[in-house]
Amino acid sequence: MVKLDKIYTKTGDKGQTRLATGEPVNKWHPRVAAYGGIDEVNAALGVAALHAEGDLLAAIRRIQNDLFDLGADLATPDRGRALEWTPLRVVEAQVTRLETEIDAMNADIPPLDSFILPGGTPLAAHLHVARTLCRTAERHVAELASTEGETVSAEALAYVNRLSDWLFVAGRAANGNGADDIKWVPGANR
Repeated sequence: MVKLDKIYTKTGDKGQTRLATGEPVNKWHPRVAAYGGIDEVNAALGVAALHAEGDLLAAIRRIQNDLFDLGADLATPDRGRALEWTPLRVVEAQVTRLETEIDAMNADIPPLDSFILPGGTPLAAHLHVARTLCRTAERHVAELASTEGETVSAEALAYVNRLSDWLFVAGRAANGNGADDIKWVPGANR
């Protein structure tokens, strides 16, 4: 279990931080950018949760917990050395759960006949903000995965990719299953 007695440590005052393994890295390191992006998604979901209820609220809270799992995964690089603990890793079941929920939500939503603008209900708008942050975080995770000497599990990368899809569909669900979606009208303001 995590125990934090002191919030500020001053160890980052010179632009460095430590990964979960204790390894020092620059705060702009691709690994820090990756798990920092995941934290941004989580914060956006915290705001979305203010407008959610029932099953969707429960799913958002579960995903927020999964995002801490993903952050822990990304903050603990596999360097091929034994650690004093078993690192927390995202697993395939977490990805599969997102896929199952996407399919269930999407079953009640008519197919798209246009791109949609982010917005609609307050919940949908916040889910779309989380979706765009998730796409940015996914780019950071993918960049980390392609960085020489760095590893990212296939499950971690799949989770963040699937989550952006989940957020899109959840946004449509929050818009009355697409009834309140705001459709893009190409060239409408020429």
